[in-house]
Amino acid sequence: MKIIYEASTLADVLIVALNSDSSIRKYKSEKRPIIPLEYRLQMMAALEFVDFVTYFDETDPIKILDVIKPNVHVNGAEYGQNCIEREIVEKNGGRIHIVDLKPGLSTTNIIEKIKSL
Repeated sequence: MKIIYEASTLADVLIVALNSDSSIRKYKSEKRPIIPLEYRLQMMAALEFVDFVTYFDETDPIKILDVIKPNVHVNGAEYGQNCIEREIVEKNGGRIHIVDLKPGLSTTNIIEKIKSL
């Protein structure tokens, strides 16, 4: 949530693009996502500061970023300034903004906490 809120402070129009379920399974695990795309889209759309929500089937957002052409692409610190989408964002005149992660709030950390109960 922190990354999306911070993105909203940088945007006139905030578009959130989510990985599809099949995309997540390809790069995370067959056991993921925990919450299906339909409900993740609804949760994002319910946030007052989110203007549009979409999704992509690829394991990375390069194709959709080439369509959207954001002025600012916000990413978590785990991907860093040299993320794979940097080239396409900068090619289209945008810039990368990195948000520091809130320790313990990743889905992986939450799953581990639940397992330990």
